[in-house]
Amino acid sequence: MPDYRSIVILTGAGISAESGLATFRGPDGLWEGHRVEDVCTPQALRRDPELVHRFYDERRAKLAEVAPNPAHIALSRLEREWGGDLLLVTQNVDDLHERGGSDHVLHMHGELKSALCAECGQRTVWEGSLPPGTFCQSCGAPRLGPDIVFFGEMPYEMDRIDDALRTCDLFVSIGTSGAVYPAAGFVQTARYVGADTLELNLDPSAGSIYFHEAHMGRASDLVPEWVAQLLG
Repeated sequence: MPDYRSIVILTGAGISAESGLATFRGPDGLWEGHRVEDVCTPQALRRDPELVHRFYDERRAKLAEVAPNPAHIALSRLEREWGGDLLLVTQNVDDLHERGGSDHVLHMHGELKSALCAECGQRTVWEGSLPPGTFCQSCGAPRLGPDIVFFGEMPYEMDRIDDALRTCDLFVSIGTSGAVYPAAGFVQTARYVGADTLELNLDPSAGSIYFHEAHMGRASDLVPEWVAQLLG
């Protein structure tokens, strides 16, 4: 195992699927019975705010029914025990990484347990239902909504992610489809600067050809094994 100094890890829906959460876009093109275009675009929010708010309320409530799996727990072990630089980026909006023990997680697509004010931009920890017209505690405007990065919007902290990718010597992608940009392009950025690249996935992703090494199987099996090898 090479002596890595800086690792960037990207996780996607596949790691949470093993805990019982539906992947973002299923084989039928739907997310929990809805077209993604109807629940995850700015246009959908303007057209039917009741539906969009209710959809994310249901996803938020679902979190109480699931638990972190061994892959989440293994990544928290890596955060605690590995001595180099580590950035854990997730495309997932659930809180399973945090409940698995990870303290420093970058949610590039937002979080279910967060609300965003469309007026002032304040982000607020949120646990229960979030109906349209909820007032922002910061500015008082009735414009609090799901803190979710919709299609067509810029993900969070892209500058920080890009800086980490350009200075890492290992990039690991876990449970991602490789079809949603900009995350799908992370492996190419990492390879461009000479980093090793590793894919751990149930099936080959759309970007598997860009990885130096790929292992197929359940994240709850592959990730603990990889972490144990890395920690020696």
